[in-house]
Amino acid sequence: MEKVKIEISKEAYELLKKTVEESQGEFGSVEELLEFIIKEALGEEEEVYTPEEEEEIKRRLRSLGYL
Repeated sequence: MEKVKIEISKEAYELLKKTVEESQGEFGSVEELLEFIIKEALGEEEEVYTPEEEEEIKRRLRSLGYL
């Protein structure tokens, strides 16, 4: 994947760095955390339900009177 440089405030960078340090290895770098945050915020991956999950959701909505 091709990378590009961005600039953020030192304050924001320090907050990200602290979060990485406290993540117990979940994030390996500030860049990795920042990519995760951006993808989550912008909804890169749309949640898709299986047909069984959709039927269960519909059943629950019907029982609540929404359908």
